Amino acid sequence: MKTTSLQGKVAFITGAARGIGLETARELAKQGATVVIGARNPEKGFKAAEQLRQEGLQAASIKFDVTETGDHEEAYRYFEDTFGKLDILINNAGVLLEQESFSVPTVNRTSTLSLKVLRDTFDINFFAQIELTQTLLPLIRRSEGGRIVNLSSVLGSLATQADPESPYYSLKTFAYNASKAALNAFTIHLAAELSDTNMKVNSVHPGWIRTELGGQYADMDETAGAETSVLLASLTNDGPTGGFYHKDSTLPW
Repeated sequence: MKTTSLQGKVAFITGAARGIGLETARELAKQGATVVIGARNPEKGFKAAEQLRQEGLQAASIKFDVTETGDHEEAYRYFEDTFGKLDILINNAGVLLEQESFSVPTVNRTSTLSLKVLRDTFDINFFAQIELTQTLLPLIRRSEGGRIVNLSSVLGSLATQADPESPYYSLKTFAYNASKAALNAFTIHLAAELSDTNMKVNSVHPGWIRTELGGQYADMDETAGAETSVLLASLTNDGPTGGFYHKDSTLPW
């Protein structure tokens, strides 16, 4: 994939006070973007942005809870008033509510999974991502080449989940997996709608990352976990859209 300079670009990364989100913000800023961290806890968001500024990077933060419609509206006003546009949206925030992390052995509890866990997972991992994207899309349309990156997971691949030979076959966290599969569907549909523009919409699998969600036994660090998001955020206008990627490899839906 070919990439372009991010000088002069404005990026919003949700759930970016720590983990993959923070590292994604750092790497985008290293490439010249002004990054805005969205964080539920304003103090943690401020500290994360200050850390990046101390590294000589352009960073700011706003209070942002993906489940709060009011925060979506405030985010729109912030980008409208401060920058007049938004070039890059990284829908990074997400949860795994069925267990503490993927370091814990997975037990398939699909038949007994509570509807509350399923709804709460979808509210954060799916509905909130759509609501935010729809809210900010008018600002992304003002960019010369808007980029929307949806943080999915290989566990959202129905082909992989249906294949007994897949190394991920046993990881049947139904709510999480289904929410990521639904997010992938959103990627496909929105990319098709925007196919006659310079905007690109793609899903990414960051890898198995050593974070609170990924757990201590994961095989990649946060810098590696940010790589695919940064790659797709910096695509040239002739780059791909409507795809599902890990680094530059295409994953099956």
